[in-house]
Amino acid sequence: MTAGIAQAPTALDDAIIRNAEATLETVGRAREAIHTVIFGQEDVVDLTLITLLAGGHGLLVGVPGLAKTKLVETLGIVLGLDARRVQFTPDLMPSDILGSEILDEGADRRRSFRFVKGPIFTQLLMADEINRASPRTQSALLQAMQEHHVSVGGERHDLPQPFHVLATQNPIEQEGTYPLPEAQLDRFLLEIDVGYPDRAAERRILVETTGAEERKPAAAMTAEGLMNAQRLVRRLPVGESVVEAILDLVRSARPESDRVEGVTDKLLWGPGPRASQSLMLAVRARALIQGRVAPSVADVIALAEPVLKHRMALTFSARADGETVKSIIGRLTARLAG
Repeated sequence: MTAGIAQAPTALDDAIIRNAEATLETVGRAREAIHTVIFGQEDVVDLTLITLLAGGHGLLVGVPGLAKTKLVETLGIVLGLDARRVQFTPDLMPSDILGSEILDEGADRRRSFRFVKGPIFTQLLMADEINRASPRTQSALLQAMQEHHVSVGGERHDLPQPFHVLATQNPIEQEGTYPLPEAQLDRFLLEIDVGYPDRAAERRILVETTGAEERKPAAAMTAEGLMNAQRLVRRLPVGESVVEAILDLVRSARPESDRVEGVTDKLLWGPGPRASQSLMLAVRARALIQGRVAPSVADVIALAEPVLKHRMALTFSARADGETVKSIIGRLTARLAG
């Protein structure tokens, strides 16, 4: 985290600069608070914060025991958000998440229906192992993620603001799971890979998490502060070179685009305009947490994989040849860097 905002364009509104300085300081405190209990996952923490600052939802992919649940719990405390966790199982019904109507009888013996809110009515929802729920339940959650409200009994019920979902998925165990439809994955701003910690981080985990006292994070932001930061992100300027880099990257990841040697013929389908929107917001958020008021092409390259990899698919022949979505994205970003 840098000490302050880097040199800004002279045309930039002074109010934005002051707001960015204050937000940078607050986000810096939030990062430090998170790292007091989450060790060795700096990139994961930053990508998760980018997701929230950009106003989106995130999909955390990693094997069990890598502190995904702990991360979401910590984010709720540090960011001052009401947070809840739902363990997804095959028998989970949409009403278990959204809520349901119950029949009440008043003192005058008149009966009426009353809506009982489900756990989705929170500011930060952890959907743990989302691929274990049935497609019907997944769709109910994903629809609410997009529309920010639920409809039960013909009545609309708005979700709290801000509202974010951080879902987890175990990539190594597929028995008894229901893979998320590719079209539904587009609702997640970023797909974040959670890997194993390095030796130094794992040593710290051993020493600091097995003692008599459990370390607790401190609150560093409020829900209103997070929403102010989200509004700031949307006001940050984006240079023409960054806009062109986003367009070049996303459009080149589609099979019907201008042919890119070694790429286009390997794609079954690619990202739509929502990927461009997600990348535009994400690069602004990344610039902000790194102390800049404007993103660069380097931000586009850094965020290309988490933004695009769940929005692309390879042909059967490409997979048979050992190609991966990650390798394809690497070739596309190499064109930008070059």
